[in-house]
Amino acid sequence: MDTKKRYTDQVAVITGAADGIGKAIAARMAAEGASLALWDIKETRLKALESEWRAKGIPVKATIVDITEEASVEKAFRETVEHFGRLDILVNSAGIVGPTQTKITDYPTAAFDEIYRVNLKGSFLTSKYALTWMEKSGKGRILLIASIAGKEGNPNMVGYSATKAGVIGLVKALGKEYATTGITVNGLAPAVIRTPMNADTAPEQLEYMASKIPMHRLGTVEEAAAIACWICSDEASFTTGFIFDLSGGRATY
Repeated sequence: MDTKKRYTDQVAVITGAADGIGKAIAARMAAEGASLALWDIKETRLKALESEWRAKGIPVKATIVDITEEASVEKAFRETVEHFGRLDILVNSAGIVGPTQTKITDYPTAAFDEIYRVNLKGSFLTSKYALTWMEKSGKGRILLIASIAGKEGNPNMVGYSATKAGVIGLVKALGKEYATTGITVNGLAPAVIRTPMNADTAPEQLEYMASKIPMHRLGTVEEAAAIACWICSDEASFTTGFIFDLSGGRATY
């Protein structure tokens, strides 16, 4: 297979596409021939990216989507298929960190509700409606971005750790549920990746997380894009329900 053109004639929905890991995965898929539906709530940044990539000849449609709202997700998938004529891939990269350096006894319940809505409910909704369309074609790839925090737990980040653990459970359940359909569902569990999302993380919390990485460095969005684009390709046809490590050696299982 020509890995440079793995995504010719395929359509990918990328959430959290305005920056960070989502943007990097979208860029790599575009370079390999994909048409892109870019979803985010950051309207100014997303529309600027759409204009930039269209000027380069990339088939792209940007949509402002709140993945916590079922009607918004359902409508966005329907409009994506109407625009491109098909749906092959979902990469759900949208997520938030929530409070850090915060004991559970001080953790605001409203903050936990919000991080649940984005990280776990958003993963559920995007998967639900992607699968609705993929079932019709009998083929598809879903990649949910989890976190090493979901595997091992980060102290003082209970909301993030718990909801990312939920994403891991969702991947494992859906992978088995759709194992005979031609649709694969996998997850990616990064350690700290240098992205705008962790720019607001408390320095002490960031230092703790980075200190746990045996490679003694942060990951890059390019490294995330490289493994993601293999997971979502036809080359990864015998892997489903699996959580891939992107942790610089931190993962212990």
